[in-house]
Amino acid sequence: MHCRDAAGLFDVSHMGQLRLHGANAAKAIEALVPVDIIDLPAGKQRYAFFTNEEGGISDDLMVTNFGDHLFVVVNAACKDQDIAHIQANLPEDVTMELIDDRALLALQGPKAAEVLARLNPAVSDMVFMDATKLELCGVECYVSRSGYTGEDGYEISVPADTADAFARELLAYAEVEWIGLGARDSLRLECGLCLYGHDLDPTTTPVEASLLWGISKCRRADGERAGGFPGADLILEQIKTKDVARKRVGLLGHSKAPVREGSKLFDANDKEVGIVTSGTFGPSKGMPVAMAYVQTALAVIGTELFAEVRGKKLPMTVEKMPFVPQRYYRG
Repeated sequence: MHCRDAAGLFDVSHMGQLRLHGANAAKAIEALVPVDIIDLPAGKQRYAFFTNEEGGISDDLMVTNFGDHLFVVVNAACKDQDIAHIQANLPEDVTMELIDDRALLALQGPKAAEVLARLNPAVSDMVFMDATKLELCGVECYVSRSGYTGEDGYEISVPADTADAFARELLAYAEVEWIGLGARDSLRLECGLCLYGHDLDPTTTPVEASLLWGISKCRRADGERAGGFPGADLILEQIKTKDVARKRVGLLGHSKAPVREGSKLFDANDKEVGIVTSGTFGPSKGMPVAMAYVQTALAVIGTELFAEVRGKKLPMTVEKMPFVPQRYYRG
């Protein structure tokens, strides 16, 4: 609630940070994702996901073009496999540099811009998905106006040996409090953001996951750079035919009891029709929120389903996500 009302500071240094150097770096990464990386402007960041030959998602990531190199952030749980995957697919003229001397902090919430501008007013000129290098507390930081809470805010890569002092500088402001990763999980869920390993996995395609917005138009069947990524034929066919057996949906509970990951879902005839992949009580929403995969015919706003919780069938309704409005600053 503090993050929604003011500003929260998150330590996400467990994420993997990489640099890719070379004129063909963007082309190399684009061959692994269904996203436009070649035309990513300098000073911009983009969400992407690795696909496999079966069309599944093997991880999601953030890619930033800093002009002289690409800066890539990958998930902690998949860090080693992602690094190996990228390295195995790089041409000889592209090099990968592992960054192990930087921490990663996220300052999120409606007061985040006001607070960070006290350290450098230039951050106020940034809009959602802008990224730049600038000085904060006397050291060079990589700053993007992005985050994983649905709120306005920044993700800041800071030299590890100055991270403690930098964090304390931010925490000295009345608006800022440390926020834990459990709260980060409920924040991202309320705002409809997927968590890899839960809502996304190697057996789930972007079409099933309702991530069509994450597939750039130029990479689709009628685009000038169509396909060319692992599993492209299957994914592009699913986009064309809309023929998938299941879809990711949002669910709102009718009681106060949270519905957790792994809960089975049933229709009105007591037939099992899906499973919850993320679920909690939404502090901002004031009711249980969940993501789930259900049979495509039931992935319709307003459909009533029943979640099995400790032997009881609790009613839930398919609802549009995000459950709480996203408040990214777009200028």
